[in-house]
Amino acid sequence: MARRLTEAEDRARVELMNSIENTLRSKGYESIAGVDEAGRGPLAGPVYAAAVILPPDIYIPGINDSKKLSEKKRGELFDIITENALAYSIERGSLEEIEEKNILGATLAAMERAINSLSVKADYALIDGNNCRGITTPCEAIVKGDSKSISIAAASILAKVSRDREIIAMGEKYPGYGFEKHKGYGTAEHISAIERLGMCEIHRKGFVQKALATAERKRRNAGN
Repeated sequence: MARRLTEAEDRARVELMNSIENTLRSKGYESIAGVDEAGRGPLAGPVYAAAVILPPDIYIPGINDSKKLSEKKRGELFDIITENALAYSIERGSLEEIEEKNILGATLAAMERAINSLSVKADYALIDGNNCRGITTPCEAIVKGDSKSISIAAASILAKVSRDREIIAMGEKYPGYGFEKHKGYGTAEHISAIERLGMCEIHRKGFVQKALATAERKRRNAGN
């Protein structure tokens, strides 16, 4: 189990996560938006994107890449971020958009909408990942940015919590699939449920077909 950081250590860590934003501010940019997505890989549900503009040098205890946080901690940070951000926006790419544009295209389109929906106009955007195609605001893509930039980390939390909440609600609407547990990802339990029940309205058909084919191929190989 990892040792819990002292407050001084955590402040130093978060200060380091502010360094990209501070460098941009030294170059004259004022409203810097961190942008991230949640839900590119699941077999069901929309993909979410969030954009967040934080006050300069803000300290949010424990903020990090959403994947490194517990569900409870993400929920707590969601409230802190939305209460303290200068502006934030959460958008989604629908199933139809995913089918039409593929998952990358739908993700980038949702990111662009999130940036454009901010109540404070961003003059620069930090995009998590290695692609910012189609983003009209001056921007740069940062690989693993959600662990390097406080603004991207904040966006990753808003996107992840928002998507999880929707998928958990879908678990009540479509019982038997276990959405409240796996959040739509391709777990063995989820694939087994699809094989038993068939697809429901929120499944991504192309994703599911590939997952089912992979599961069947693994079974055949195991049998051989």
